[in-house]
Amino acid sequence: MKFEDFEAADVQAEDARIFIRRGGSGPAILLLHGFPQTHLMWRDVAPLLAQDFTVVCADLRGYGRSACPPSSPDHAPYSKRAMAKDMVSVMTKLGFTRFSVAGHDRGGRVAYRLALDHGERVERLAVLDVVPIADAWERADKKLAVGYWPWSLLAQPEPLPERLLSAAPDAVVDNALHGWGSSADSFSSAVRAAYVEALRDEAHVHAICEEYRAAATIDHEHDLADRNSGRRIDCPVLVLWSGRGPLNSWYAGAGGPLGLWRNWAGDVQGKPLDGGHFFPEELPQQTAGELSRFCGRR
Repeated sequence: MKFEDFEAADVQAEDARIFIRRGGSGPAILLLHGFPQTHLMWRDVAPLLAQDFTVVCADLRGYGRSACPPSSPDHAPYSKRAMAKDMVSVMTKLGFTRFSVAGHDRGGRVAYRLALDHGERVERLAVLDVVPIADAWERADKKLAVGYWPWSLLAQPEPLPERLLSAAPDAVVDNALHGWGSSADSFSSAVRAAYVEALRDEAHVHAICEEYRAAATIDHEHDLADRNSGRRIDCPVLVLWSGRGPLNSWYAGAGGPLGLWRNWAGDVQGKPLDGGHFFPEELPQQTAGELSRFCGRR
């Protein structure tokens, strides 16, 4: 099965229309993308997983071909909580009461929020090249500000980040895809063009900025509330990260990514992969193999 052969559909969640691609059969795995990507990032991973699983690749609200609901002063409509709720609604409408979820970058943060808020729905959680939002902000320094500029730049009040993104979407995509340890050879001209095109729509650009503003405010508050109440992720967790990227060294004093995630869940395993931040697109076979072994365990 090729990714283009996956069924494409618009699914109406409670307050947002979510675009998905679905393929394969068997236990369900939901795959969530990051910035500046769309569901297209799973184009080589999803067909491999579809040999043994039903694979659902979704565009997060505000990204790709999904809708852009109106925001609010507290950015709650673009919180990871709201995005996770979208995915629960989508999977329910597709007939899956329980499923595994894997998220990369922004999608990883939606995925762990989904596991925290809807633990009864999630069998297994995989987070790819991310640490929890609260941990990222509490350990933020010059390295984060310079190395992962979207965290601070896109969280600024509107309209500054919107104007900057809209003015040069090609420069934004090129900086991200080629500047975070990944190989330029991993992205065809068609894939690059698709990511650039997704940033040409003003409504989507605003929604993406709102999602980053939420990460700097309400998402952080949600994490702190969970930590203070002792709320934890109940399902098994797989942590994969870039062996060439910042996560492989920035948090060594806290036990690295595994040490940080073990503060949030009791059953945590994982390792670095020899790629850049976008390793699912650089190393699709290895990424699919890790996800398949993890989600296939019973």
